[in-house]
Parts: sequence; structure tokens; C-alpha cells
Amino acid sequence: MGQQYSLEEKKRAIQLFQILGHYTWVIAELGYPSRTMLHYWIKEYRRTGKIEVTNKTRRKYTVEQRKHAVEYYLSHGRSIKNTITALGYPGATLLGEWLREDLPKEQRKWSCKFNGHAIKYPPEQKAEIVQKYCSGQTPYQISKEYGICPTTVYTWKKDLLGQENFPNMSCNKSMTDAETNNQSVEELISKKEELEAKLLNLQDDIYRLQMQKDILEKATEIIKKDRGINLKNLTNKEKAILIDALRKKYRLKNLLKELEISKSSYCYQASKIQKKDKYEYLRIRIKEIFAENYCSYGYRRIYGLLKRENIFVSEKVVRRIMREEELFVYVSKQKKYSSYKGEISPEVPNLLQRNFHAEELNQKWLTDITEFHIPAGKVYLSSLIDCFDGGATSWSIGTSPDADLVNRMLDNAISTLKDDKRPIVHSDRGCHYRWPGWIARMNNAGLTRSMSKKGCSPDNSACEGFFGRLKNEMFYRKSWIGVSIDEFIKELDRYIRWYNEKRIKQSLGYLSPLEYRNKMAQCEKIATLDKSSQKCLAGMAYDDKDSKV
Repeated sequence: MGQQYSLEEKKRAIQLFQILGHYTWVIAELGYPSRTMLHYWIKEYRRTGKIEVTNKTRRKYTVEQRKHAVEYYLSHGRSIKNTITALGYPGATLLGEWLREDLPKEQRKWSCKFNGHAIKYPPEQKAEIVQKYCSGQTPYQISKEYGICPTTVYTWKKDLLGQENFPNMSCNKSMTDAETNNQSVEELISKKEELEAKLLNLQDDIYRLQMQKDILEKATEIIKKDRGINLKNLTNKEKAILIDALRKKYRLKNLLKELEISKSSYCYQASKIQKKDKYEYLRIRIKEIFAENYCSYGYRRIYGLLKRENIFVSEKVVRRIMREEELFVYVSKQKKYSSYKGEISPEVPNLLQRNFHAEELNQKWLTDITEFHIPAGKVYLSSLIDCFDGGATSWSIGTSPDADLVNRMLDNAISTLKDDKRPIVHSDRGCHYRWPGWIARMNNAGLTRSMSKKGCSPDNSACEGFFGRLKNEMFYRKSWIGVSIDEFIKELDRYIRWYNEKRIKQSLGYLSPLEYRNKMAQCEKIATLDKSSQKCLAGMAYDDKDSKV
């Protein structure tokens, strides 16, 4: 019964054959299996596409079957091949064993055995026979002279010189006998050793190149690096991850040498990777916050929101976790919508002069129109932004950038004003803000008009910034295929309400515009109560003074 090999050994041999492409090289590298067995493994793998362990046991034959096979062999020309063909059993090896046991005195033609024992030839005699073969004598001539098999001559030649055809062999008829005899067996053996050394160097090069290829593929797959990455620029942690992924296929020593990392550094990073992540919960919470807020929060706002939840970590930790989890805020530069249609009414001066800071609510308003182009059609948004907190005071959404769109927005904003509030309304020089209807509404409400310079968007940058954040966080990163106009308008309105009520800003102390307004209102109430209390205390002190007098 032949030697059994494990699944891992079988898999390694097939993989190495795919790399080297030659049976002899695989067997020389691994030291197993036989050429016949390796050929069978490769054949089965190509046929089935699977690598399986086959446990084949030798078939058992009866004594009558064995006796019948030996008798048929003796009576039908003493041919093993014909016997197996006629009977259908056994194999050539097994039948040979039966014949040697049952016919010990039977000597087959070209047998190198004497009295059942193999004749051992000294190395000097083997070299002499091979030299005669290389000098031009045929194997059959040599076999008659020395009493050996012709196949043995080929075997000894292969052991000493390899399978290459050297120029002094009889197959090269252009060589003369003098040239043939001049080349000794020692020279041929040295040439063979030189070729074997070159072969080993080529195998090493193939092994190293295949390892480099696998490292680059794993770097692309696991740590998301480009294929042209320089392995020297990788961190020790990344190198340790690659080594762990390839340790079953390559030796640790070779991987460490290729990635230029010491064994101690690798062991340190490997143990560090295996440790439990102390920021495991924090990673989950950061990803939740990022997803809940339209994937628009950077590390600063996420840090502020965590602080509000009594989770105290540094901004660097939040930034590192977001980078490791690939939580990046999408930013796209798009051509902004322009509503300028020419000079249709007298111009208005720029009262803000790019000063978008307001000390109180309803002091400075900014307005503009932007366009959304989806497969279902175009949608327009007209909004009015308060410079006090950057929140949207009023907005209107429609499918046409007409006067009704901006007038509805202005009417809604005016309805929220108290009697003593008369803010400045700043806009660009679009036709919507120069029509008689807009001007009449502004005059009736006592609002002051202000306009940017012609074609100068920075003069209204605060409002443009609101549109930019809106599109980056809500519009650009989504596919709106199959979304109707009404559905998109509802989604846009929902986002603006979320912007006012929940979206935190660093400039507001990590509060939303609505939260900031409520906080400022409470502070004003407290300040008013303090002033009234001071007045009451002052009045009481004055009454006490009069009573004393």
C-alpha cells in the first residue's frame, strides 16, 4: 500500500506546480510525491476543480484468482501486459510481485539480478559505462558486454548527467569521435551541476516574484492600497496584517525579508492586533452618528456631539477612527445657479460689505435661489438665512424660478417678525429681487434692501455656503432615479427642518440653530430678570433712605 498524504500536502504540491510548471521542480522542492502520483493529482484537479484526499486500498484477490493469473502468464507467452488485458486484473506491480514469489527461479530478459539479489555496481564502473555510452556505443551493445539492462544505462546516465543532450552524445552526428572522447564524465558532471545551480536560481526568482505579486494583491484587497504602492512606505501594522494573511503559503522568514521588517516588530504588531479594541463601542457610535446625519459630519462636529453625550475623547482619536473606518465627507464643486437677467430696476448699494455677523436675531437676512436637477425634472429652492445663527428663517420650493416662489418665501418670513424688528434683506442682482412685487413687499414691511455687486458671489457667500452644504450632504451622494418631483420636494423640506433643529455647528458651541436660539432667549430672560431685580433692590434702598430722613 502506497504512502498517504494529507490534504494540506496535496494542496501545497498542486499550488507549487501551478507556480513552477514542472513535475521535477515540484518534487525537488517538496521531496514528495512520486511523478506518477503528482501527475494523477494534477489530472484530477483539472477535471474536477477540487482537491480531495483519496484513500484507495489495494483490492484483495482470492488464492484461485492469483493461481489462475500466474498460470495464464506461463501459458500465454509470459507477457504481463497480455495477462492483465485478458483477465482484467491485477495491476502490473501486483502481478510482478506474484511472479517473483511463485517463480523465484524465473529470470526475465535483461534482469540485473543474480539468485534473487540485485547486483550492485561501483560508482567507477557506472561512470565507465556512461562514458562509453556518451562515446557512441548503443545501450544494447553495452548491455551485452556487461550483462545489464539497456534501461539501466539510461538510468545511470540520467543520475550522473541529467536529461540534457550533451554535444558528445551519439545523437549529435556532427561531432567526431576525437571530440567526443576529449570530454570526460567529470566535465559533463560539472556542467550538469552548473545547470542545476542556474535552475535553482530561477526557481528562487520565480518564488520571490510570486510572493511579491501575492503581497501586492493582499495590500489591495485587505488594506485598500493601490497596486503601484511601494512596500517600503507601509506601516509596521500594515506589514503585520499582510504577513498574517500569507503565512500559510510562504515562510515567515521570507515574508519578513521581503517586507523589510524585523521579527520582533512583527510579533509586537501581531500581538497588538489580536488585543481587543478599546474603542470598539466608540467606533460603532461614530458610524451611527455619521449615518444619521446625512454622512455630512466631520470629526469636529462628531467630537462635539460625543461631548454632549458625555463621551470624552480627543479630536485626534475621533479623526483617526473616521479615517480607519473610511468615513469621509463628500464634497463636490458644481456650477452655481445664477438668476441674473440684467438691469431692470435701479441698483441698490451693498450695505453688508461681506459682514455676515449679527448680534441678534432678525437683524440681517440673506436670500438666494438654487436649482436641483433630477431625472424627473428640475426643482428650485428659495431660502432666507438669518446671519445670527445661520438657520433658515423661511423657504419655498417649486418647479419654476418665478416671482411667486420668492414672494411666498418673503411673505412667510415677514409674518414671523415682531413689530420692532426691521432686518436688512441682502440678495444678488437677480430679476426676482428687482420686480415691482418684491420691492412693494419690502417697502410695506419696512425692510431695507441690500444687493451684491454684479456677478460677485462672495458678496453673498453665507447664503451660497448654505446651498453648498445642503447639496453636498443631501443631494450629490444619492441617486434620484425613480424619485418623483413631489417625493424630492418632501425630502428637501425634511432636510431643511433637520438642518434647523438637529444639525449642530461648531461656531454655535455644537448646538443646532434652533437650540442656539432657545438658549439665547433664556439668557435674555435671565438678564431681564436680573435687571428688574437690581431695580427693585435700588428702589428699596431709596425708600429706606427717605424713611431715615
